[in-house]
Amino acid sequence: MKIMYDYKLIRSRRKTLAIHINDDLSLTVKAPYLIKKSEIDKFVLKHSAWIEKHKMSISVKQSMFECLTEEDIKTLKRKAYEYLTDRVRYFGAVLGVTPKKITVTSAKKRFGSCNSKNEICFSYLLMLYPNEAIDYVVVHELAHIKEHNHSKDFYKIIEEAMPDYKEREKVLKKI
Repeated sequence: MKIMYDYKLIRSRRKTLAIHINDDLSLTVKAPYLIKKSEIDKFVLKHSAWIEKHKMSISVKQSMFECLTEEDIKTLKRKAYEYLTDRVRYFGAVLGVTPKKITVTSAKKRFGSCNSKNEICFSYLLMLYPNEAIDYVVVHELAHIKEHNHSKDFYKIIEEAMPDYKEREKVLKKI
């Protein structure tokens, strides 16, 4: 059975339709100005399985994170800094790069980032994942020091250091 959803509609000069699931599990649909509302409804209906799957994933992650106490968070941050510093040193040597700085943050939407100054940030929440997934994020961020985008060359850099990176990336997306 297909479910029809309430959603916030944002029209713009874009050329395609897109569905976004918000933190409160509500939906936002972005659409071109000239597309009919009935076509947008069909699009949302067609993607109901995708919507349900991703809503469930978001709910699981939120409940996992909400269970953490202040003490848990302190422990995870300490563990993150120790483990990630060690892994950055190891994979940095493999890739021939060294970040200017490593920071552990409380980011909830991204596991890592690398800025134009080659400073890397990691979320302490990454420590809730298996080591193979954590190492993938480390290599991903270190690769940005060489290639500040997600081009084919960027993924070649990752693959050279971690030939099984696609499987590791899947582990991140499963939880």
